[in-house]
Amino acid sequence: MSSRPAPLIPPRLRALLVRVPFLVQAVRFLRRGPLARERNLLITLAVLSLVTGLLAARVSTEWFSPSLLILVTLVGGLQLRVRNLIKLLAVVAVALGYIAFTLGAASIGVGLMVTIGFTTVLAVLMARTRGKLGVQGLRGDAMLLELRDRLRSQGELPELPKDWGGKVVLKQAGGSSFGGDFLVSMRDGDQVDIALVDVSGKGVDAGTRALLLSGTFGGLLGSVDDFLPACNSYLHRQRGDEGFVTAVHVRLHLATGDYTITSAGHPPVVKFDAGTGNWEVASAKGVVLGVVPDLHCEPESGTLHKGDALLLYTDGLIEQPGRDIDAGLDKLLGEAERLLPSGFRDGARALVNAMASGHNDDCALVLIWRP
Repeated sequence: MSSRPAPLIPPRLRALLVRVPFLVQAVRFLRRGPLARERNLLITLAVLSLVTGLLAARVSTEWFSPSLLILVTLVGGLQLRVRNLIKLLAVVAVALGYIAFTLGAASIGVGLMVTIGFTTVLAVLMARTRGKLGVQGLRGDAMLLELRDRLRSQGELPELPKDWGGKVVLKQAGGSSFGGDFLVSMRDGDQVDIALVDVSGKGVDAGTRALLLSGTFGGLLGSVDDFLPACNSYLHRQRGDEGFVTAVHVRLHLATGDYTITSAGHPPVVKFDAGTGNWEVASAKGVVLGVVPDLHCEPESGTLHKGDALLLYTDGLIEQPGRDIDAGLDKLLGEAERLLPSGFRDGARALVNAMASGHNDDCALVLIWRP
């Protein structure tokens, strides 16, 4: 039987410390964390502003520079609501006025006043934005980070058997973490469903709608037999014109290699035939999602044999201003030949980089192969 570890503070010393009122109050202060409360933070920042102004005017502006009020204003903009921020700004103005009254207006300087004014405007804008969201501090950023992580985890392919390989490459416009291209996938036994979706727009502008649709489409995938018609019905019921949505759905049976491709206005899937060594364009096609109430698709079925591969992608890889889309598809097929020497897994990222160079658009690529 193991003995208890010795306490950090001996019992006799702890009993002695508890009898000291100041220490008791200090412990309660730390446990309750009043600085986490907005009112106490406002009081703390206001007192800090007044003390800074007093010491700058009476002691030294070198040791207690008025520029410290910039940090106070910035912290208030990050943590306080608009109403409390205005109260803090009034206190900051009083501190600056006291310094100017005591030492003269030249003690502050035009540059410092402009900087404080700019910081004030920035602080108010940040507080108003957080007020609309109903969050305080940096919680809004934490929510966006969590949404980004969820979207990335949802965009990963399910675990495949050893005799299968898969690779996903997502590249959003402008280096953003959010974009209009996303992937939803799931595996149920030997059946794998993969859907690559492209929302009109690019970067952050399309990212908000993509976040919403990724949850909806992810719930429909595997829950309905006709995935794209179900997505079309959902989009057609939505009011407002928010742009078009294209998608391609592949249902693959891992045991046999049989697959079915269904497309809704999406660029055609291409297949690598190991027997001939050529890339072939699939014939599956359909109308863009949400345009008509009843979606009619022309699917294509086939079988992936050993060495074959399926390549799904979005139009960001083949569309460029001033260039025909067929020319972009031809270039994609030509660049795809470079996958063979290095292998599919290593060549997927190189293919995206080669096709996406020279323009700024969301790009996505999904490669499934059978070694």
